[in-house]
Amino acid sequence: MKLAVFDFDSTLMDGETINLLADANGSAEKVSQITKEAMAGKLEFYHSLQKRVETLKGMPLEKVYEVCNHFNYNPGAQELITGLKKRNYKVIVFSGGFDEGVSAGQKVLGYDMYFSNTLHHKNGILTGEVGGEMMFAYSKGRMLEKLQSLLNATYETTIVIGDGANDISMFKYASKKVAFCAKPILREAANIVIDEKNLMLVEKYLD
Repeated sequence: MKLAVFDFDSTLMDGETINLLADANGSAEKVSQITKEAMAGKLEFYHSLQKRVETLKGMPLEKVYEVCNHFNYNPGAQELITGLKKRNYKVIVFSGGFDEGVSAGQKVLGYDMYFSNTLHHKNGILTGEVGGEMMFAYSKGRMLEKLQSLLNATYETTIVIGDGANDISMFKYASKKVAFCAKPILREAANIVIDEKNLMLVEKYLD
């Protein structure tokens, strides 16, 4: 089994879901600063995620879906995923973002499965709380290890693509570690670095 695992925000999707939601909710400036610190590895991911989601308290769930259904995706995202599937890769997305966004992305881009977090809501209004499978800096690596065991995939048959500090934990389990328009902390851990915003540049590194 061959696995291709993508980060979502700023890798497949052109932007950060939490920033776009905060912009629609009027809390963009505060969230943007927290996000920068987290992605640069200066703030522990779990606490930064909680802090950012707290700023969305009171936002209507309907507005969340509206934002997520109008995402822009990075050039080459759909074409690369199509090409990977033709090469018999299972294409998975691990996101520290949210089901609402990643499920919208799946409909557009066609990846096989995703693992992400859930924005809690009550009566159609966000409570400012979050939970899920990607809450910690180590979550992506741990989930990848489990998937490799389940699907009989190996280090040699796995490629991972990401842009930020919370993608580092995946790199341990993949022979091809792609830093895509990435923060310095991830570039240092990668063995493939792509600085042009075109995901199809990944294709030449495939089997």
